[in-house]
Amino acid sequence: MRIQLNNITKHFGQFQALSPLSLTIEQGEMMGLLGPSGSGKTTLLRIIAGLESSNSGQILFGERDVTRVHVRDRRVGFVFQNYALFKHMTVAENIAFGLQVMPRRERPSPATITQRVNQLLEVVQLGHLGQRYPEQLSGGQKQRIALARALATQPEILLLDEPFGALDAQVRKELRQWLRRLHDEMAFTSVFVTHDQDEALELSDRVVVMSNGQIEQVDSPVDLYAAPKSRFVFDFLGNVNVFSGHYQQGTWQNGNAFIQPTLNTHTQQSGSLYVRSHELTLADKPNSQLSLPMRVVSINPVGAEVRVSLAPQGWESEQLWEATLTHHAWQAAPYQKGDTVYAMPHRGYFFNGTDTEPHRLNWPFLTADSLVYDI
Repeated sequence: MRIQLNNITKHFGQFQALSPLSLTIEQGEMMGLLGPSGSGKTTLLRIIAGLESSNSGQILFGERDVTRVHVRDRRVGFVFQNYALFKHMTVAENIAFGLQVMPRRERPSPATITQRVNQLLEVVQLGHLGQRYPEQLSGGQKQRIALARALATQPEILLLDEPFGALDAQVRKELRQWLRRLHDEMAFTSVFVTHDQDEALELSDRVVVMSNGQIEQVDSPVDLYAAPKSRFVFDFLGNVNVFSGHYQQGTWQNGNAFIQPTLNTHTQQSGSLYVRSHELTLADKPNSQLSLPMRVVSINPVGAEVRVSLAPQGWESEQLWEATLTHHAWQAAPYQKGDTVYAMPHRGYFFNGTDTEPHRLNWPFLTADSLVYDI
């Protein structure tokens, strides 16, 4: 089922939760709504479901206008963060509930309901737990049952509000992979809300990044990460280091740190250079065209990475920098806590004072004392 949102707005009193926004979710697509608390993502999800009404705009499911259609008539399945399972009902009864309360003319027969419940228990790989009660299940099992209940009425659209937010990291990862496989097998259209960037990038066909009731960017996970279109998207996707430089005599300067960029209309201005942690290496001396002195604050091996926290020395930054290195790279130059090092970015994204989108710069190192720039 294709979902079309046209100029949707929402106010709560004097607070504007959603500015006019439009969005198309294609048939069979899994769309992630990503953003911080208060960005409007859950409000938008509830408007799609019919749990909230918009102040203006239009919602189409396929060719059907559902803007003023009641939630019970939208054929939408909804999965809540807190599972919302009935404690006094067995797992099988929880899944059957939506079918049993359907209008009589639409309600399946008892035999059909039982058959569908058993099928769904197998789909969510919990066929042996039908007679247990929710309190006897783990968090991951409860979330699977909540999903089975949402699918029981054969909805055309599945909506999920922070579906894995209450689970621990390992269970979240397993359920994300399982849900993606299930989505591909059943080919339903689904929209989910999350503030977890890894979750959004792993699950979604496309990601909607939201801020202050507005859509900042809609893109595939690959394109979103490769080409963020605003400072907010850079900041929210995380692991970004920022060098704020004052342009003077052909360089961006900040205290005793400097970067000499290529000279063009975009870079011959003061602005901010964004550098991702994995696009950064460390050296024991500066380059003639770049000097970013740092002090090693901490060294944290995390899985296949070594994350090095760095404090700028002799220049100002709003936060510590982070370099993400491979174990091989770290072993080749095993700096210690307290050492002075020099940050060497391979790639950066520059915003001057008038930019709404960044200008990408690459710096492949030729020798320890020369850089070639490409913009």
